[in-house]
Amino acid sequence: MAAYALVTENFKFASLFFKSKDVMIFNGLIALGTVASQTAYNVFAFDCPCSPGRNYYYGLAAIGVPALAFFIVGIILNKRTWDLVSEFRLRKFRKLSAAAASAVLGSILGRAVVAPLTWTVLSLLQGLAYTCALSEFTDPRTVEGFPAGQDSDIMAMFPCKESLPAELQGFWAEIDRRLKYESQLIGWMVLAGMSLTVFLIMCTKRCFSPLGYQQEEYWSKYRSSEKDLFHRTADVHANILAAKHVKNFFGFVALGKEEKEQIAEHQEATSPICSREWNRVTGVYLYREKNGLPLYSRLNKWATYGQEDNVDALDKEMEVFIS
Repeated sequence: MAAYALVTENFKFASLFFKSKDVMIFNGLIALGTVASQTAYNVFAFDCPCSPGRNYYYGLAAIGVPALAFFIVGIILNKRTWDLVSEFRLRKFRKLSAAAASAVLGSILGRAVVAPLTWTVLSLLQGLAYTCALSEFTDPRTVEGFPAGQDSDIMAMFPCKESLPAELQGFWAEIDRRLKYESQLIGWMVLAGMSLTVFLIMCTKRCFSPLGYQQEEYWSKYRSSEKDLFHRTADVHANILAAKHVKNFFGFVALGKEEKEQIAEHQEATSPICSREWNRVTGVYLYREKNGLPLYSRLNKWATYGQEDNVDALDKEMEVFIS
């Protein structure tokens, strides 16, 4: 039953992940996926060594190593990471202010820490890793009635109740309860700190944003629509261009019905796009305006200046507003 519930939970997470476009929902789904991963780890993998010197490192590794892995994966999977890399490669940050760079970097790190913090909080609330790591440091003199002369070696065995000598079995519940209390207290404090930090960041963002709430919502929808349409159009463009080249090589190309319709409809508009144009729509972008009119993306900026046939101005960055 536990395995079935875990598979179901991960399936729901995956389906929602690919449908979601909203940042808050996306972060929530990351947290949900981390919950599933944490559950799987504790069910199938966590096994305290109950050995002095090893408990501490194993417990810390059980919390820290997956959190670090989630953090690195979060940075890798964030599109803005590669926007920042492209900005450096193409323009060496010459046209990106320090404030704008900080805003983009903060956005990347803020998204990347969602899963690690969720993992850490869940680990602390469950208390297994903390109990394993700190059991050997528990002072037996603070436990009422505990036999004298016991050292850290025997305390390190407490996470494994079945390994304890019979005369110490009765103290297991007290020590386990004490360590889990400490672990959960730290977990709730971290959770409270996370919530307060998110609240302050959201307030700061709203206070310093040049846009009203409605326009920010519109901008978010525009970016989502542009991204979806751009990727779908790029897929069709690449498919048609590849079909032309394959046909030139073989003399024919094996196409499906839908692909034939796409070629018939768009074959006149599928010439290769030069690298200079790709570079103009690639990289970091924050909100800008031209003569009071919003430019919501690099593509929006490219189209606006292209209509005016002003390619020189296109390559010049305007004043940057952080949102």
